Amino acid sequence: MEEKLNLTMEWDKTFPKSEKVNHRKVTFHNHYGFTLAGDVYEPKNCEGKLPAIAVAGPFGACKEQAAGLYAQNMAERGFLTIAFDPSFMGESSGEPRNMASPDINTEDFSAAVDFLSVQDNVDPERIGIIGICGWGDMALNVASMDTRIKATVTSTMYNMSRVNANDYFDTMDEDGRYALLQRLNKQRTEDYRENKTTYPGGVADPMPAEAPWYFHDYHDYYKTERGYHPRSANSNEGRVDTAKLGFINMPTASRSGEIRSAVLMIHGEKAHSCYFSKDEFKKLKGDNKELMIIPGAVHTDLYDNLDVIPFEQMEQFFLTYLK
Repeated sequence: MEEKLNLTMEWDKTFPKSEKVNHRKVTFHNHYGFTLAGDVYEPKNCEGKLPAIAVAGPFGACKEQAAGLYAQNMAERGFLTIAFDPSFMGESSGEPRNMASPDINTEDFSAAVDFLSVQDNVDPERIGIIGICGWGDMALNVASMDTRIKATVTSTMYNMSRVNANDYFDTMDEDGRYALLQRLNKQRTEDYRENKTTYPGGVADPMPAEAPWYFHDYHDYYKTERGYHPRSANSNEGRVDTAKLGFINMPTASRSGEIRSAVLMIHGEKAHSCYFSKDEFKKLKGDNKELMIIPGAVHTDLYDNLDVIPFEQMEQFFLTYLK
């Protein structure tokens, strides 16, 4: 049984509503019993069974941000799409709020495929996924397991296990990781003793001047009118700090080299995170894999910059492989 969720019905996205698509709120469930909230975008005046795409990310964002923008844009191009909040996040169920799990979040993507597969106007043999930022990692993880997924796009991907275990640019050694484990496990004890959940805070506001330049890019998206949303963890209290433990200990996308379906990896040339996509792409096999580097683009350009996000190329990719 799905939990009854209190969904917001008015348009509260960070992007304008398109007049080319129909939009509706839906719920669906995953194998762990969590009820997930989604936004379905459907091209107007469509007939027959459509190719479909499930969209999620960035990590710690909500479906009203970048995922919804991608989903609406791809619906304008003839695909039925769903942007969804993962378990524990946004309007979806799960406690504590803003928890993350490499296993459960991978299952969330498969659950979205479950939902799409049984829609009357969807062709279950033509389903793809888009994962943005840390959800690009989840997309590769699920694509290596779920054979119903015929095509996968990752955009400005983060490998969440790698960044949590090694820090940015792999600068954390074993001693540093052990110190991090000590801090996180001490926090677990304190949280249990006090019956609380500790949140480290989302993107800093104001951002310290000495912070890395790419942190300022996150501020410009999550903490300004451009991308702020009250249900976004990154815009507000942040994700559960101790969730890092699962990602440190359980490497994601470990079988990405076994993905037989098509994969398009997109990243900005100037993105601090570009090394994640370049390194992950080296593991992929087959002539249906492509790495697209966007000249001059930084990480957050691929969140919402319509002059940078290569929607036309994504459309052609899905048309080629969802057939």
